[in-house]
Amino acid sequence: MKKIVSMLLIAAMSIGLMACGGGNNDQGASNDAAVDTTTLKINLASEPDYLDPALNSSVDGGCLAVNSFVGLHTYDAEGTLIPAIASEYSVSEDGTVYTFKLIESKWSNGDALTAKDFVYSWNRVADPATAADYSYLFAIIATNEDGTLKIEAPDDYTFVVTLTNPCPYFLDLTAFPTFFPVHQASVEAANPDGTNPGAWAQEAGFVCNGAYTLESWAHNESMVYVKNENYYDAANVTMDTLEFMLSADDTAIYAAYNSNDLDFIDSVPNDEIAAVINNPDFYIVDQLGTYYIGFNVNDPLFEGKTVEQAAKMRQALSLMMDRSYIAEEIGQTGQVPADAFVPQGMADGNGGIFNTADDEGYYDATTTGLTQAPAAMALLEEAGYTFTDNGDGTYEVSPAISMTYLTNEGTGHEAIAQVLQADFATIGIDMEIKVEEWNVFLDDRKNGNFTIAREGWVADYNDPINMLEIFLSTSGNNDMQLGKEKNSYAPDWTEYDALLAEILTTTDFANRVNLMHQAEDMLMDTWAVIPLYYYNDVYMQKDNVDGVFSTVFGMKYFMYSTKSAE
Repeated sequence: MKKIVSMLLIAAMSIGLMACGGGNNDQGASNDAAVDTTTLKINLASEPDYLDPALNSSVDGGCLAVNSFVGLHTYDAEGTLIPAIASEYSVSEDGTVYTFKLIESKWSNGDALTAKDFVYSWNRVADPATAADYSYLFAIIATNEDGTLKIEAPDDYTFVVTLTNPCPYFLDLTAFPTFFPVHQASVEAANPDGTNPGAWAQEAGFVCNGAYTLESWAHNESMVYVKNENYYDAANVTMDTLEFMLSADDTAIYAAYNSNDLDFIDSVPNDEIAAVINNPDFYIVDQLGTYYIGFNVNDPLFEGKTVEQAAKMRQALSLMMDRSYIAEEIGQTGQVPADAFVPQGMADGNGGIFNTADDEGYYDATTTGLTQAPAAMALLEEAGYTFTDNGDGTYEVSPAISMTYLTNEGTGHEAIAQVLQADFATIGIDMEIKVEEWNVFLDDRKNGNFTIAREGWVADYNDPINMLEIFLSTSGNNDMQLGKEKNSYAPDWTEYDALLAEILTTTDFANRVNLMHQAEDMLMDTWAVIPLYYYNDVYMQKDNVDGVFSTVFGMKYFMYSTKSAE
């Protein structure tokens, strides 16, 4: 998930903060006023792009979704998939038909939630008119002659799903926000002409079925969620109110935490990590994801080059990126420099691990950087460039190469951009840095309005296909624009699309692993996707707060948290 993923600042690059004094050890509850133990004060990110779970594709939006909606399954504090709206399920002998038995539950407005809500909601995401970035996830489900999904509700509390073939991660999908139900009457009332699918969830008060409902929303400032008494597990929800500060202002967020105006923050300022890393309220947790740099393969920078020459240009810049320095000096929380796109430790869907630390990568991530300048220049020479030695360890390139690097706000993201800027300058490449507000940044990447940009993807479920299918030509998450246009310098992406289709339909899971490695090879050969490091996740939480839990997919669950007066 993007961004997608806003991603955590440095360790998990979601957003960034800046410090105001790192020596404050008084991180507990304030002694100056009575502590409201029923309210948790949180910062995850700035203004969310979407609250509609069908349209969201960012990690911060996903965190809001799992606290205000729930699907057939969910995760517990140990990261185990557990029943939610589905009390039980059965699978046909051939592994293609799932029959879910639903509990009796209600929407936040008191309406009954039935299997028909899942039929409507899943078909809505798959419908091209909804323009959901994640619509491709539903390709695993068989379709009827009229193009609708082969899903049905034989009665109010039975939901039947027919897949195209056995899928090792299907149950995990049922806990992912895109597969959450939405309230049909609300969606359709707010969008009568079909031009604004997400209109129903753009203000407070919308109908949901999760632990919390959105009571108030001061756009770009704050959101207040209150306990939903109609939530299926409301009896066990321990926190009455969630107050979210909406900001990507590093200084303001960290200052608010240190002054006890926030109980939980989802990132730490770059220049404060060394000071807080050993504090008991600083957490580093596992995460499955990759921080990477992306190139728009259709950008005019590559015009006039062959597909091979354009790839060599991107490969040259990849060699110049000092991954070890970025991980150690900017990340600072044990990030591993990345030598592949699929993160280390991800399951392969056949009982094994897809990429491990002992596997040979696509490059030596520990030795990239300035020492690779000769190799980088040689690649650029193959692409038609020449170099003049300035005599001071730097070079001038001809014809001149200049580009703009796109990133969102955050001290970590901007620090990485500055490192890349300096590395590229060594061989004469001029790179400006453009910092954009989060939602503008997401739209510009999605629409291909960039040459080079910071990217990140945290897995939505534990299978490599999740990392690979985002680059399908039909994917709304394919920021690199692979297969989006036909031109002489962009890779022909029809073979990749066909390979992914084979992976999604094969019943030979051992061969499926081999096919996924082929797909990763094909992706990496474009050098449009350049991994920097594998994510971990960081956050700070007051020592009087307990019970918040996070999954390796970046989702934060607040409903079972507690907050003491001291």
